[in-house]
Amino acid sequence: MLKSTPMSESASTKQELATKQPSLKELISGDKFKEQVALALPKHMTPERFTRIALTAITRTPKLQDCSQASLFKCLLDLSAMGLEPDGRRAHLIPYGNECTLILDYKGMLDLVRRSGEVSSFRAELVCEKDEFTWENGKITHKIDWRNARGDMQAVYAEATLKSGETITATMTKEEVEAIRKRSRAGSSGPWVSDFGEMSKKTVLRRLCKLLPLSPEVAEHIEKDQDIREIDVTPVAKAALNLPSSQEAAE
Repeated sequence: MLKSTPMSESASTKQELATKQPSLKELISGDKFKEQVALALPKHMTPERFTRIALTAITRTPKLQDCSQASLFKCLLDLSAMGLEPDGRRAHLIPYGNECTLILDYKGMLDLVRRSGEVSSFRAELVCEKDEFTWENGKITHKIDWRNARGDMQAVYAEATLKSGETITATMTKEEVEAIRKRSRAGSSGPWVSDFGEMSKKTVLRRLCKLLPLSPEVAEHIEKDQDIREIDVTPVAKAALNLPSSQEAAE
């Protein structure tokens, strides 16, 4: 009867190494992922820099390692196609249960709009209770007394001037922004908590984008933002700002 020979320690170690699954950070640092990223990135960005920033994001938010690898890699590949980095300034990776959520910041969405080549100038501002503000037939007047406290935020607006000279605007009350935040998958965490003003600007910019002549590519990138799947919001407290309802504006 043949006796089984115990596996040597070195052979056992080799077998364990052969069957060991690479960690998330090892996968992101690997050549295969860098090759995929390089195919999507614009020429001015390198896969080495992109993966380094992605690894920093995971270190900064350890719960991302609990997310499914499929959802995390999808967010990273979507970002590489957009030419944006998960740097916490233009884009955020936010864990939602075991899913990674891609949230664009105001600056990231503005980068996408500028690439359309149709917008010559752009601004987005918060409106506070002590500001002088009017909105009439799409024309905005906004005066701020910088020497005194402005009070609480009441609204937010975005204004874009096209190369044709046409000016297009969008305005939302704080209540409308709050209604969208509450529907957001990450409305109680991440940039919605730390940077509410910037997220408010992004929200109104997203609404303005529906009116801008963006390229199909840019429009598709904006739709990849997983924070907001915007639907019509019933206007709330517009009377306090003398803002017309969508029906009144149409008339």
